[in-house]
Amino acid sequence: MLNLFRTLAPVRILAPAMVALLSILIPASAQQKSDRLQPMDIFNIQSVGDPQISPDGKRIVYVRRFADIMTDKYYSNLWIVGFDGSDNRPLTSGSHSDSSPRWSPDGGRIIYVSDQDGKGQIYMRWMDTGQTARITNLQYAPSNLAWSPDGKSIAFLSMMPTTPPRIGSMPAAPQGAKWEPPARLYNKLVYRFNGAGYLPYASSQLFVIPAEGGMPRQLTSGDQGVGDGSGLGQPAIPQWSPDGKHIVLSANRRPDAEYEPFDSEVYEISAVDGSIKALTDRRGPDGSPAISPDGMHIAYTGYDDKYQGYQVTRLWVMNRDGSGSRNLSAGLDRDAGGPRWAPDGSGVYFTYADEGDVKIAFYSVDGALKKVAEHVSAAGGGLSIASNGNYAFVQTTPGLPGDIAVGNISGSGTRLITSVNLGLLSQKKLGQVEEIWYQSSVDNRKIQGWIIKPPDFDPSKKYPLILEIHGGPFAFYGPRFDLEKQLMAAQGYVVLYTNPRGSTSYGVEFGNLIHHAYPGDDFFDLNSGVDAVLAKGYIDPDNLFVTGGSGGGVLTCWMVDRTTRFRAAVSLYPVINWTSWTLTSDIPIIGSKYWFPGNPEEYGEQYAKRSVLSYVNKVKTPTLLMVGEEDWRCPPTEAEQFYAALKLNKVETALVLVPGEPHGIARTPSHHVQKLTYITNWFDIHRKNP
Repeated sequence: MLNLFRTLAPVRILAPAMVALLSILIPASAQQKSDRLQPMDIFNIQSVGDPQISPDGKRIVYVRRFADIMTDKYYSNLWIVGFDGSDNRPLTSGSHSDSSPRWSPDGGRIIYVSDQDGKGQIYMRWMDTGQTARITNLQYAPSNLAWSPDGKSIAFLSMMPTTPPRIGSMPAAPQGAKWEPPARLYNKLVYRFNGAGYLPYASSQLFVIPAEGGMPRQLTSGDQGVGDGSGLGQPAIPQWSPDGKHIVLSANRRPDAEYEPFDSEVYEISAVDGSIKALTDRRGPDGSPAISPDGMHIAYTGYDDKYQGYQVTRLWVMNRDGSGSRNLSAGLDRDAGGPRWAPDGSGVYFTYADEGDVKIAFYSVDGALKKVAEHVSAAGGGLSIASNGNYAFVQTTPGLPGDIAVGNISGSGTRLITSVNLGLLSQKKLGQVEEIWYQSSVDNRKIQGWIIKPPDFDPSKKYPLILEIHGGPFAFYGPRFDLEKQLMAAQGYVVLYTNPRGSTSYGVEFGNLIHHAYPGDDFFDLNSGVDAVLAKGYIDPDNLFVTGGSGGGVLTCWMVDRTTRFRAAVSLYPVINWTSWTLTSDIPIIGSKYWFPGNPEEYGEQYAKRSVLSYVNKVKTPTLLMVGEEDWRCPPTEAEQFYAALKLNKVETALVLVPGEPHGIARTPSHHVQKLTYITNWFDIHRKNP
């Protein structure tokens, strides 16, 4: 186990008398074998994603992600399985990351991205022989691969250097001198981004390369490129026209894209000379285009931007030249995403979330809606459809982390064909998940939530309760597997997680109840949920705890600002001060244009009213703050402000800074283990009569 501890980067804990916390952080070697999930099972659980069904509908290639306990890294390989579930086996192997598999039109080859040679490049595999070859040598890793209809070319996106800003020039270093790296100069609103760090002087561009390899041909250019530069807009996934003469994709090419990050359009780009034409023109996002099999229509998603915190994304269809646009999903008050045309062109398949559950549905060209599948993994990569109507997607349920499911558009139902975590879960007891609906005390609105009970739950006993709050804030929990909450339940806690006002999958009105009012009455939605579970009789009212990350970290602090009912709290990567967050995060335009009516200097009173820092003098609850040192979504200075304020008010607190971690603290498996361990350890320390 020495190698494991060597890979555990030191987590900084800033607080006096933290010996108790550290003393119950049990090393992996000391953990006893258990029939319950343990934090170290983060190294054992695997995930699947991006299933791609072969053109003939007989095989599915998918990505399988795993953690390596010796290197403390995540890797991914490609696997292949028959549509009937037979012959499930790896196509690639090794401690590297393979992703984005795409079948050639004739099903004879697969392209994918791999970093097996140290940097992401495009590789090709011949399915009859298994021969594999690298076909690119790019400066920046490629993404969004797409075969041409004749199988002779591949479109992809990659970054291209742009001219950096300059302020004068530096004198040259003396011969033999070793100077430190030069200063970085930026002149854009977004100059660093969560996960990516400080951004290079480059823009995303569209390329085409012959399938046999060679020099890529760059079709687009310019500082804006075909990405919006912020990471916030619609993905620019190339879509070839059936005749192979054009490529359609979404992009934000506005000169002021940094101030209007969502204002993308659908563009048609000539595959011959790169000439470009906008097919849409409105204020707001137009993205995810999909061309019909006959090349006559384009399905896409978008909305008219009203600068609201939440806006429902609709499914649209227009003629190939951009005329005749109509809203297919006008009658569905839910977000539509990932459009895919039926093989016969009769309509469009898409995903949407309703009351926490992601579903696949079909709109015929005349607007008739049909539901196809449910329990779809939002992170699984969407739907892949073959010419014979067979399809594949990733399915998840409260007891299923995620596996490949298949079906046929004839309506024969869906079935699972993989069980990648059977070896682990067959040895573990999971907490049972129960759906709950209750009324909020502020306005009697119905709120949906879920309860996870500890394994071997006994209703005659009294259990401690953890209220876990989702981030976003415009996001949602649902009836799907949640490893972190199962790990909390495995430690003997009942876990409550809900969708308070502002959560999506309930329509535009419910989502916008927090527009310019976040955080706010969501306190009552969450607090009423605690009351509803207490009424069931198996919760110890003296052992209530609260935690959440990002927006959930905000609301965790909002809860302890307003009540002392919780014995302890853990706030993960929160926003504490909306003014400082807007001016230091990687998405400043969101704060000033969407979540508040203007800039901090104009609306300082409103920023202060919604900042949990403004009410810190009311906090009595012992509170642990935890944040990644490379978190640019909610920078460490946010958690540090609340920590210092609590210390000045002599409230018990601790600050955990995790090196190398962006938002979420899950880039490194061991840090993910530490995050979950520290949460339950902090609560264990503060339990009354544990």
